[in-house]
Amino acid sequence: MRAVLLLALCLAALPAQAPKRPAPSGSEDKIVVEVPRVPLLFTVTDKKGRFVTDLQEKEFKIFDNRKPQTILRFHRESDLPLRIGILIDTSNSIRERFRFEQEAAIEFVKGVLKEQKDKAFLVRFDTAAELVVDFTHDVEKLAKGIRDQRPGGGTALYDAVYYSCRDKLPEDSPPEQFRRALVLLSDGDDNLSRVSREQALEMCHKAEATIFTISTNRSGAQMDGDKVLKRYAEQTGGLSFQPFQASDLGQSFENIANELRHQYFLLYAPNPFVADGRFHEVEVKATAKDLRVRCRKGYYAPTI
Repeated sequence: MRAVLLLALCLAALPAQAPKRPAPSGSEDKIVVEVPRVPLLFTVTDKKGRFVTDLQEKEFKIFDNRKPQTILRFHRESDLPLRIGILIDTSNSIRERFRFEQEAAIEFVKGVLKEQKDKAFLVRFDTAAELVVDFTHDVEKLAKGIRDQRPGGGTALYDAVYYSCRDKLPEDSPPEQFRRALVLLSDGDDNLSRVSREQALEMCHKAEATIFTISTNRSGAQMDGDKVLKRYAEQTGGLSFQPFQASDLGQSFENIANELRHQYFLLYAPNPFVADGRFHEVEVKATAKDLRVRCRKGYYAPTI
């Protein structure tokens, strides 16, 4: 039985707490904040969009709020297990394009997931967000869940993103051992969510999730919804696509699959560290010219 995700939840998630070390016996009471370590997964492409996978640690620089940082760990990741959320728009606004959207979602699932290693879940959203298929290795179960959907109602896109990042993606930890991603198929319009666009994006950053978006807008013009989809992808280190028909999706899916399988990993401890609970901008740069690094744009610091 499909569980409707009642998103009349406590929408303000509790802030992450920085761990505290006990004060030495006999000393004055002190709170000593552990400096958190920030893990980053990212990809590198050349000016023609081809993946570059043979770079070394010395060929990267990392900046936290524009201040240079020291890399503590670095290695190349080519085959991390995937944890993917498929978010499919079933609102009235995409009724005419719904078959196209279903074909896109099924094609992606069959082309990307490796059985027994990768897992995905399916969330539909219209008037509310609803978990249709929980995390599973079973590609056919996911495909059936997608085929069974019918369009109708409003659009709670932001709620679907928020729920998926808060309650589903973090199930398997630690995050650096998995590639967490959402694949969002929608026209990008929202008219019913209880959370805002930025609250949903904040939850994506906290879940260390990458968003890949496929627009169902086939008008040829960029609409407001496409701008929302593009922002989600850019801010989380993902990609946005706007194919015109299902037959154009092959390259989009191949790009997403390659993106998920070709990445670098680095770890650093922010210096100086401020436990302010605020968003801290992160930038990873390749020292070589004409190389593009695609990475999430930052993280939320813990609070004391």
